[in-house]
Amino acid sequence: MGIAIRACELTKYYGTLLAVDHISFEVMEGEFFGFLGPNGAGKTTTIRMLTGLTRPSEGEAYVFGYNILKETLQAQRLFGVVPEVSNVYTDLTVWDNLMFMGELYGVSKSERIERGERLLKLLGLLERRNDRAKGLSKGLKRRLVIAMALIHNPKLLFLDEPTSGLDVRSTRTIRNLIRKLNSEGVTVFLTTHNMEEANVLCDRVAIIYKGKIVTIDTPERLKQTIQSIQSVVVSFNNFSKTMREDLKKAPTVYEVRREGDKFRLYTPDPHTVIEWLCSYVKRKGLKIISLNTVGPSLEDVYLKLTGGWA
Repeated sequence: MGIAIRACELTKYYGTLLAVDHISFEVMEGEFFGFLGPNGAGKTTTIRMLTGLTRPSEGEAYVFGYNILKETLQAQRLFGVVPEVSNVYTDLTVWDNLMFMGELYGVSKSERIERGERLLKLLGLLERRNDRAKGLSKGLKRRLVIAMALIHNPKLLFLDEPTSGLDVRSTRTIRNLIRKLNSEGVTVFLTTHNMEEANVLCDRVAIIYKGKIVTIDTPERLKQTIQSIQSVVVSFNNFSKTMREDLKKAPTVYEVRREGDKFRLYTPDPHTVIEWLCSYVKRKGLKIISLNTVGPSLEDVYLKLTGGWA
């Protein structure tokens, strides 16, 4: 298996602001790679450097062995980009957007037509092919952008927050498509704020914070590094304003969060907390409606590494 992306000490300054700080990593061919971080951490700037849209202040980037600055055209023929903000031409029809993008990539007319029809069918846009892009919903525009990024049959797909702000149906459609593409050998580089999305899609994830990569590993191995962050999720038949303060008194509990009609109690020792809860409901005359123990999530790892946990 070869290397799809190689970043070597990539660095970007905007004036005196250090946006990306000497990051290095590799993404293997066929891998589904997640790039996570809070707003302003350097995710989009990194994608822009990897795709040749922004020149790094220092360092180099390679896509399938091509230097993105010195061999830009050779590299760009091998990848597609789905930016966070849909970049469709709103006055063109769905079909014309797709054909125009294919022409820009040098795809022959016959191939453009064949691929375009296949992509629109795959993305549920075939019936909207003659509609102007300005009339599409946000979800349909995002699907069109993905089709435009795939019209030249790339080996690598960069996706910057592809499901941000979309409804459940559009999100599921896009996730299923990305999974299918990856299963067919397309390398995927995904930035997302959605920890569950990264957890279920990615082979490995990198977490970037304040311009530096703080960790790279599989989601499961990352979760194993913080086994102390376990939790008990409980709901009761009645609720009182003092209940959260009461639950903070449970032994070994260091954080209590209300989540809708439930409470999540963070603890390194769920067994002790469950015993205390059984005693608590007897004292208060309450009943437990639901009770679950939950291991550390990728979100917990993310929060711990980016300063979310005290």
